[in-house]
Order: sequence, then structure tokens, then C-alpha cells
Amino acid sequence: MRATFSGLNTMVKGIFSNQLSLDTTGHNITNAGTEGYSRQGVNLAATRGQQQSSLYGEVLVGTGVDSMSIERARNFYADLQYWSESSTKKYYETLQVNYDKVETVFNDSDDSGIQNSMEEFYSSWVNLSTNATDSAARVAVVEKGKTFSDAIQTAATLMKDQINAEYDDMKLNLTKFNDLSKQVTVLNKSILVMEAGGAKANDLRDQRDLIVDKMSEYINLNVYEDEMGRYTVVSNGITLVHGDNHMDLKMSEPAFNRAYATNDYSLEVADTGIVFQPTNGYFKAKLDNVAINKSYIDDLSNMAAQLLTVFNDQHKLGVGVDNASTTGLNFFGQNTGPEGYKFTPSGGSEVECNMTVYAWDDKNHCLVETPAYKDFTFCDKNGKKVDSAVVDGDIETKYTLTNDKSQITTRYGMEIIEILEVASDFTAYGGQNKVAARNAMSVEVWGGRKDEAQVATGFGEVMEGTNRVLTGSVLKSLNGTGDGSNAVLLSTLFNVSQPVYEGSANAVVFTKNADGTGDVTHAQTYATTVVQGDGFGMNGFYGQSMSHLANESEGVDIKAAEQDDIMTQIVAWRSSTAGVDWNEELSNMLMFQKGYSACARCLTTMDEMLDRLINNTGMVGR
Repeated sequence: MRATFSGLNTMVKGIFSNQLSLDTTGHNITNAGTEGYSRQGVNLAATRGQQQSSLYGEVLVGTGVDSMSIERARNFYADLQYWSESSTKKYYETLQVNYDKVETVFNDSDDSGIQNSMEEFYSSWVNLSTNATDSAARVAVVEKGKTFSDAIQTAATLMKDQINAEYDDMKLNLTKFNDLSKQVTVLNKSILVMEAGGAKANDLRDQRDLIVDKMSEYINLNVYEDEMGRYTVVSNGITLVHGDNHMDLKMSEPAFNRAYATNDYSLEVADTGIVFQPTNGYFKAKLDNVAINKSYIDDLSNMAAQLLTVFNDQHKLGVGVDNASTTGLNFFGQNTGPEGYKFTPSGGSEVECNMTVYAWDDKNHCLVETPAYKDFTFCDKNGKKVDSAVVDGDIETKYTLTNDKSQITTRYGMEIIEILEVASDFTAYGGQNKVAARNAMSVEVWGGRKDEAQVATGFGEVMEGTNRVLTGSVLKSLNGTGDGSNAVLLSTLFNVSQPVYEGSANAVVFTKNADGTGDVTHAQTYATTVVQGDGFGMNGFYGQSMSHLANESEGVDIKAAEQDDIMTQIVAWRSSTAGVDWNEELSNMLMFQKGYSACARCLTTMDEMLDRLINNTGMVGR
């Protein structure tokens, strides 16, 4: 049986429900600009009816409305998609920043870049080839060589610093990431406590989802919600957050990498020491940036190695103004071995190291620096041995390499670049005169019968069927001090990987008998030409590296733009559900306001009716 005042209760419930809805709408409006906020709505339901007698039996009369819950509008599938694509977006954005920095290091738009210094170095050799006796041209070669090596070293140092900066950024952001993981566990606990009575901790859930949004930028992750509303965050099979517990990530102990003169690190799970290898996101991009930066140090190292080996080898085949003191010199690196170091060649007496030989080890991809003993035998124009060198004479050069492994230095990466200096022989006072602009053809000399004298290769080689043994090589200056043909050959190295020489010029061939005597047997003259070698020279190699940089950078820009478009669609998808729409909220506000007023008006009417019933009924006859 309904009570007399049940109608009043019905209106009161209506007032309370409309007031709650109006308050929730106001909460939505005030948080329209709050990051991560999801709009909320009151779920209303009709209350249980009460029985009332009627003409044909019992009827149920409604008793009003009540609120069941306040729910946030959220599409969990859109969240999963957002967390997946967010890490990809951050990955390409981080790569973009690094490529911008690399392009700045290798900026060839001004006069300080590697390309410009290499072109000026090349031009100085071209100029020297036509002005071999010009001291200013020789000084220019030395100075431009110093500028070129400085440019390579500066770029390599900047790339090394960039590697260190990438690791430093990772360390700082690891702290931030671990703080986010901890916040998720705190919110898991708070949500569990607040929802124990059946309510929904909507604002706390928004905060937790926002934190997961930020975590997804760092690594690829999967998120699961259990029956108690707690999140579990998993990445690469490793559970980083579970309920009230979380595991931090940390940097591994530093491992010095001699090739790049820097410490390397990996990511580890702090509690277990397991290596954590992200497959996407900020941390993955940082590790990839380190590898990218190392690859450009490798390119610079290869250029430096080419200068220390191929370029030096060609320079050693030429002579400076004075044959006696300027043949067989490295242009880059050094021309003396370890100070005070002496060694004993096989079958010989102890000698002091006076030369350094650079060679490239393809198998181990490193530069081998070996002390050597350089010896000369001087001959006059007729091929007769003399006590000292004479201008335009011949020089037989012999190299004896040490087999003392303790004195053989193996260099990698930055170590190669660090020794790329113009040799002190040329930077000292008057050193420009030692620049080997003149050509001197190397002719191998064999001892034995005069009628079988010929040119062959490889010191110490014994020709089959003869008693002739290779004893050395002769360097023959071609055209006096004005000759610049070796400068021409050196300049070709900028455009070909290794020149191929055809023939020789004014090659004097002579024999040596067992007693050391020997005479000129004949002289031969061939045209000297240079044909294209296989692959790029220094200019082509550097151009190829820069072309690769440009293509890679452009590719990352394109992928970043595409990912921006994808993220725009996903954000719009999430916002269509969770976002606060001003027009919708204002319409709701008017609706709830009218509902509140209508309930209040109805309550007033009922109150007047009951007042009439209670205070005015039964007055007749008084």
C-alpha cells in the first residue's frame, strides 16, 4: 500500500538524480581541457514500483528514479591501438632528431665541411702537379692536408659525442620510465580500494591510462586488466607491472668499445639482470641511433685508413726535391717507429727502426701499424752504385718489417682517425720540399746472370730454374725537380679506389751477381698511363656515404609523417568516445536543469495538495 507522502519521495528522487547528472555535466565541462580526461555520465534507472489497489486488481505505481553508477566513456580497444602505435611514432620521431644532428655534423653547405676540405686538398695536388718546384704550392698541399684530416677528426669526435649523448638521454629517461611504472602500481592499489564498495574510480582510471600512454612512448607494451580492475603491463614477455609490484629497468655496466672510444650499454631488468631488448619506442630508437652514429664513424675510419695505406703507398713511390732524404715517406701518420726500438732481421744484424708501414687487414677490418727498417742503395745515372745519392739518380729501397708482435699495433675505428695527421716531416720547417710530387717508378732488381735480367715481383722470390733472387727495387726520378707526375697519380686517388698502372717510364734494369757487383744491362721506356680502378675513390666513397645519409633521413621523415597520420586517426577515434563535446554537454545541462525545475515544481504542487488535504479537510460543521 502506497504511503500518503510517496509522491513527495518520487519528486525528491527526481531532484537528486537531476542534480547528480547536472553536477557530473559540470565536472565534464570543467575538465574539458584536462589531459587524459574521459567524459562521465550518470547511469539512471527507474526505482521499484509499489502496489496500489485498482478497480480490476493491483497495479504497480512507479516510485521515481535513482542513480546506479557514474561511468566514464572509454573505448579500451582504441586504447590498445593507441599504445601500439604510440611507440612506433616515438621511435621515428627519435630517429628524426638524431638524423638532423648527423646531417648538421656532415653539413657540406659551408666551407668547413669534409667535402670542401677534401676538394681543396685534391685541388692542391692538381696545382702541385703543374708547379712541382713552387714552394707555395707545396706548402698549400701540407696545409690543405692538415685541414682535411682535421675535418675528418672533428666530424668523428662529434659523432662520438653524439653516441655519449644518446646514452646519457637513455639514463635520464629510464628514471622517468621507472617512476611511471611505480605510479601505475600505486594507482592499481588505490583503484582497488576505492572500488571495493562497487563504485568506479573514474578519475583515477583516467590518470592510470594517461601514465600508460606515456609509458607506451618508451617501449612496446601489452596491457591486461584483471577482474579487480588492476593493470598488468608486459613487454617482450617480461612483466614490468603486476598489481602492486613493478620491476625497474636499468643501464648495464659500461663496456669500453675501443673502436669508438666510448662506453657501450644495454638495457637490463634491475631485479634479475636479464637483458631487455625493446622492439619499438624511444629506447629502441636510442639504441638504433647509437648503431647509426657508429656506422658513420666507420665510414670516416675507412677514409682515414685509405689515406694511411693507399695514399701513403702512392706517396712513397715518389720523391721530393732531394731524392736521398725524401723518398719512401708516409704523407699521413708517422715515418718513425717506436723511439729507441731495434730489431734483428732474419739473417742480419741488429738495426734501428726508422719507418712505419701501414697496412689494412680486411679480415679483421683494422689497420696494422708495423715498425720497419728502410735502407737505400744509391746508383748514378748509369746504374753504378755510389756512396751517396745524387740528384736525379736511382735509389734502391729495401724494407724490413719487424716480426716482434709486441711492437705491431692494431687500430680500429676512432684509433685510426686519431693518428690521421700530416706527418711531422712535412709540417717542420722546410718540410714542404719533402712532398713527393716527382714520380719514381719502382723496378724490382734480380741478382744473377746478366742475360736473364728482367722485372718481377716480390722480394726474396727465387725464379724457377735460375739462381737469381729478388734483392730490392729501384726508384727512378723521371724528369728532375720539375716533375709532378706523382702528384697527378696522388690526385687520381680521390676519384678511383686504386689506380692501375700500365707500363713504366725510363725503367733502368740491372743485375747483381753473388759478389754484389753488377752493371746496367739495358734500359726500357714505356708510356705510363692510369686506368680506372674498381670501386670509388675517396670522393666517391664520401659521396656514397652522404647519399646514404640523405636517403635514410628522408625515409625516416616519410615514415614519421605516415605515423602522424595514423596517430591522428586513432586519437580522433578515442576522442569520439572519451572526449568532452561542448555542444552535447550544454544540451545535457539544459535538459537536467529543466528536469530539476520540473521535479521541484511538481513537488511544490504535491505539497500544496497535501496541505489542502491536511489543513482544510473536515472544516465543515465546525
